Amino acid sequence: MKILSAQKSVIIIAGETSGDAHGAHLVCAMKKKDPSLSFYGIGSHALRAAGVNILMDAKELSVVGITEVFVKLPKVLDAISIIKNNLQKLSPELIILIDFPDFNLHIASIAKKQGIPVLYYVSPQIWAWRSGRIRKIKRLVDHMAVILPFEKEYYTRHHIPATFVGNPLLDSYSPIEKKSDNEAVSPPVVGLLPGSRVSEIKRNLPYMLASATILQHRFKNIKFLLSVAPSVSKEWIASFVDPYKNTCRIEIVAGDIVEIFAQSTLIIAVSGTVTLETAMYGIPMVIIYRISPVSYMLGRALVNVDHIGLVNIIAKERVVPELIQGEASPGKIAETVGNMLNNPLELSRMKEKLNLVKAMMGEAGASEKTADIGLSLLKGC
Repeated sequence: MKILSAQKSVIIIAGETSGDAHGAHLVCAMKKKDPSLSFYGIGSHALRAAGVNILMDAKELSVVGITEVFVKLPKVLDAISIIKNNLQKLSPELIILIDFPDFNLHIASIAKKQGIPVLYYVSPQIWAWRSGRIRKIKRLVDHMAVILPFEKEYYTRHHIPATFVGNPLLDSYSPIEKKSDNEAVSPPVVGLLPGSRVSEIKRNLPYMLASATILQHRFKNIKFLLSVAPSVSKEWIASFVDPYKNTCRIEIVAGDIVEIFAQSTLIIAVSGTVTLETAMYGIPMVIIYRISPVSYMLGRALVNVDHIGLVNIIAKERVVPELIQGEASPGKIAETVGNMLNNPLELSRMKEKLNLVKAMMGEAGASEKTADIGLSLLKGC
């Protein structure tokens, strides 16, 4: 790899917490290989800490569902204008887009018109829904760095350059000491992972907490650990918990989510990247998801996969339960979790299958591999 010496600019855009973390690791890897690079873009805490000049904080853009986009439309238009102006001002040699497809594919079209190479890291889930976007990606993206094992073949079939780099979660993975099955069920500890986006948390956390109250009556010594994502305030999360203080043992945990994995018998998680992280640590889980009724109805018409949980999609079978929309009621969540906690053999079986999912996620080194792809796309490389 030829190392560049002249100062070069790169724009990177990550719209969500997981993408922000993945992007930060990628920026550090690229800077290590070429210290002359300067990064600008949209992101949050992690990208800022990695030295990226943040043009707009990603938390101003992050939404869930089709209908929720309209609420953020003014901010989205502002962000497009900011990126467009900086594409002209900085004349970057590369633009890196991380997931966040509705916004990022629009930016890709602007970059393409200016002849700026586009690297897409973490594929949109076009294999799951709105598959027609493949034509736009083929036209606008120079290289896809994909993190799920089946995605490379999908893009190759459509004649789009793609590399399976492995899952970036593996780059920060380190084994934790696990409890034995007998220790795990008495007394049980249940982790609550409500997501990282405000709209996501508002729709899902109240149902998690209500189910926790039911479980507290069924398992007297049960304890709950509630995760706080870096993108939201601990005080705001605490406002959801306050009504349950006298009926439930709930501890709010901000910071490293691995602390929750280390203690948890089982996890209740909102569908998303965190379910793969849970799988990496072999923790049995129940996946839940609620969005607006209109978004759900529109989504159902467009989705063409049998599962929504990434763990189940990779495994191609229902390894862990999924409770979606109306099924994600407090009673149903509590019933599902309670039955799992009372069945140590089922928990052991699930752990074995989760270990197989982890093996399918590839090897560590996603950031390094993607950095090499990015450097190869830079103008003059």
